[in-house]
Amino acid sequence: MRALVINRSPARFLTARVLKDHLTDKAVESGPLSLKDVDAPQLPSPEWVRLRPLLAGICGSDVATVFFSSSRYFEALTSLPFTPGHEIVGERIDRPGERFVVEPALTCAIRGLAPCRFCASGQTQLCESIAIGDLKEGMQLGYCASTGGGWSNEFIAHDRSLHAVPDALTLEDAVMIEPLACAVHVSLRPTVRRGHLAIIGAGTVGLATLAASSVLGEYDSITVVAKHPIQQLLAKTLGATQVIGTDELVGVARRLHSSQRVGRYLSNGFDTVIDAVGSGASIESAIETVQPGGEVVVAGMPPRQSLDLAPLWHREVTIKGAYAYGTEHLDANTAARIKIPTENRDIRTFTIALHLAEQLRLGRLVTHRYRLNEYVPALRKAYHGGREDAIKVVFDLTKRKSVHDA
Repeated sequence: MRALVINRSPARFLTARVLKDHLTDKAVESGPLSLKDVDAPQLPSPEWVRLRPLLAGICGSDVATVFFSSSRYFEALTSLPFTPGHEIVGERIDRPGERFVVEPALTCAIRGLAPCRFCASGQTQLCESIAIGDLKEGMQLGYCASTGGGWSNEFIAHDRSLHAVPDALTLEDAVMIEPLACAVHVSLRPTVRRGHLAIIGAGTVGLATLAASSVLGEYDSITVVAKHPIQQLLAKTLGATQVIGTDELVGVARRLHSSQRVGRYLSNGFDTVIDAVGSGASIESAIETVQPGGEVVVAGMPPRQSLDLAPLWHREVTIKGAYAYGTEHLDANTAARIKIPTENRDIRTFTIALHLAEQLRLGRLVTHRYRLNEYVPALRKAYHGGREDAIKVVFDLTKRKSVHDA
């Protein structure tokens, strides 16, 4: 079978790091990713099945891995060589025509283990067993040598990680369900989901979080920081009260409550800020523009950073991470508003995402499709993102003739 495979080597590391700021085809080809003929992964147990991807997304974390810009923290949490791709809609090879999305987390249950304390409580995103059990190391399918991933002709997944795709959803809607599940978890992380919300960043993470927050929160306003025209246009259609540039965030924060400003100090600000970028500058901006005692949720995967945390200390700001998905507790109002039965208020994040997918129709965020053998322009397009009118770039493994622009 054909698969895109990641291997690390010192030479490829140095070349990719040097060339990525002047991105060319050579920069991608010289990196750790290559298209190869490989053996299909072995099924660990009868509960595992073989799938053929139809669409597989390119996530920001995938781009960071390809260009060696992710934190070294993750090195021990993956196993090489691995095939990326964890945002997947596909079909079982033994049941062609039935579409499934994959919940890619490799938790205790998937690894054939008794539940750890976090899995037992439903917080599977905090699973302690990502390096033991039936599989090699890996947080998710697509980062594990045992499973393969969506950037291939075939991969394997545990039967309990498969979710049937409703007939009403397009393939593009379906491939966005995994990012939507992440966005649902981000949107439910703030302690209070009222008042004034700011979202910094309008790539896939920011726009999906905007869509989810619009239905899961009861905000007076949602301000979105978006750099590029395509991001600004989509933010307006997905529920933003106002869409602004990066240099406007402080001014908007000041006007909310007639806030006093002395240097970088603001006496008030947004009730909650979600950082969907994950850079040092965006995290600092979030901390500085949230109100004293407010909450910052970091949704974008950050590399190693150097941060000025004086505003966090001085203004008693709470900062939270938001990784993947598990089980969410919905209050009665939220459950009623999104029409989930109140007896099911402790509910899997993926289930909520599937419930919202038809309403939100995030397939509109899929802007470009490529074949596997076009991985060089695909990765280049994903790397540039909004600068080249791209939001979600996917690999298309269907028989459709037309690819590239969706």
